Amino acid sequence: MSRPVLLVVEDDPGLQRQLRWAYDGHQVVVAGDRAEALAAVAEHAPAVVTLDLGLPPDPDGTGEGFATLHAILAAAPGTKVIVASGHGARASALQAIADGAWDFYAKPIDIDQLGLIVARAFHVHALEAENRRLVAAAAPSGFGGMVYASPEMTAVTRTLERVAPADVSVLLLGASGTGKELLARGLHAASRRAGRPFVPLHCAAIPEPLLESELFGHEKGAFTGAVRTVEGKIEQAAGGTLFLDEIGDVPPAIQVKLLRFLQERVVERVGGRRPITVDCRVVAATHRDVDAMVADGRFREDLYYRLAEIVVRIPALAERTGDAALLVRHFVTRYATALNPRVTGLAPDARAAADAWRWPGNVRELENRVKRAVILAEGRRVTAADLDLAALPDAEPIKLRHVRETADRRAIARALARTDGNIAGASRLLGISRPTLYDLLKGYDLQA
Repeated sequence: MSRPVLLVVEDDPGLQRQLRWAYDGHQVVVAGDRAEALAAVAEHAPAVVTLDLGLPPDPDGTGEGFATLHAILAAAPGTKVIVASGHGARASALQAIADGAWDFYAKPIDIDQLGLIVARAFHVHALEAENRRLVAAAAPSGFGGMVYASPEMTAVTRTLERVAPADVSVLLLGASGTGKELLARGLHAASRRAGRPFVPLHCAAIPEPLLESELFGHEKGAFTGAVRTVEGKIEQAAGGTLFLDEIGDVPPAIQVKLLRFLQERVVERVGGRRPITVDCRVVAATHRDVDAMVADGRFREDLYYRLAEIVVRIPALAERTGDAALLVRHFVTRYATALNPRVTGLAPDARAAADAWRWPGNVRELENRVKRAVILAEGRRVTAADLDLAALPDAEPIKLRHVRETADRRAIARALARTDGNIAGASRLLGISRPTLYDLLKGYDLQA
């Protein structure tokens, strides 16, 4: 049962026996029609399928065969389907390849030649499976465990890496779902305080009457229900890092006490009179426009400058070149094992749709969409429809020639504009010869 599975979809009993005998090195499963083929795909998950297009109830045509091809690829997109037919071989071959078949072979079947095609299909399938395994094992995980490859996020993490050893307050600015807490944890892990506590506090999630007690702690009997003395988050972070998420939601009265702590590094618990010295690093974050809040008087300017010794702006996912497709693949790999082991990867249309979508909810929205898609996916690869992005227009493929032509046109137009259409001057600006510039103008149908 450990041998690779080959599914033979053929209604001719003689050919069934011949193919079963020819591939005795494989686990050969035979199906005589579409229903049997789909049942075998569901049960055995074959790596390779040989498919006769002339299947009942249309043995003299190709309609049933093509319907079977479409159904197999819908159920198992990674399967290598080799189509065989004697009905208008050339037209059938072109149609089959266009519909997703891996290869085509015209009847009458030569077992040796078909054997080479089958062996190559198994080899490619194995290479793709190994590539997926290696990609999953070496998933790009950078600063703070974040997954990224874009230059925009790389610039952010490099800044934080340089800032981490310096014991200064850091303010992270970015929309919700951009990974501010992950970056704060990465900053803590890269600092000299890495072995000490990292204490997060989501300021917007705590009611104002309780926020002071959460931050500064309280003494026994300080208020109704205070049956014992409790340390606040600031004291819990002693020696480590205090992360104040959504600092823009802190009310003015708490801002005053927080400013005093940042200036003097001492706290007084609610109901207490003894100042307590605390050494901790403060990292704050918010999705709000703090500059506007300072200008409107909703946020203390002196507190802002205490918190913002270093300000780092986190780009939205839509501003991170190529990261959306990378993150979709990462989360598909993460959730497939636990939620739907049948899912093995990501369809090309899903990558294109993820790259084109603006992701207003940033990484949090992307992760939720992927989790839902993995659970609901009917095929072996998550599609754009599974991600609920099917309504998007088809994304244009990224053609290097098109990118180069666009860049050339833009550069030539700028050079000509700067030199008032002078060919000699434009060619010098572009660093090319005049004949080369003339050729480009002619090739791109441009006028000097």
